[in-house]
Amino acid sequence: MTAGRTTPPVTAFMLIKTTPEWLAMTPRERMAAFATQVVPAIEARTTGVRSRFYDTEFYSARVTDVWVWEADDHEAYQLLVDALRETPFWDRYFQVVDLLVGTENGYARTYGLEAVTTVTT
Repeated sequence: MTAGRTTPPVTAFMLIKTTPEWLAMTPRERMAAFATQVVPAIEARTTGVRSRFYDTEFYSARVTDVWVWEADDHEAYQLLVDALRETPFWDRYFQVVDLLVGTENGYARTYGLEAVTTVTT
């Protein structure tokens, strides 16, 4: 029997820090900038990406936010980053401090093992 290979989704933890330009805007201006300058660029350049946004500034001085991306594959993730780099998001509104990219339960998948998790249903 040959082993079947599936491509797991790519998960990226984008650790970012707000810039003075971003903080100088009102909350409404920030949301408008995101809706008109960032989201359209993402939608025009890639498909198969989803995101969640976490505020961390009250716990960390180095990173103010964590943007968690899940992409269907590595190409979708690459296109996402390329799109973001062409917007004011990248280095104007936010400084990208670090990118942590991986696949969920990659080790277990590689060895055909059941993933160990703490999530119960």
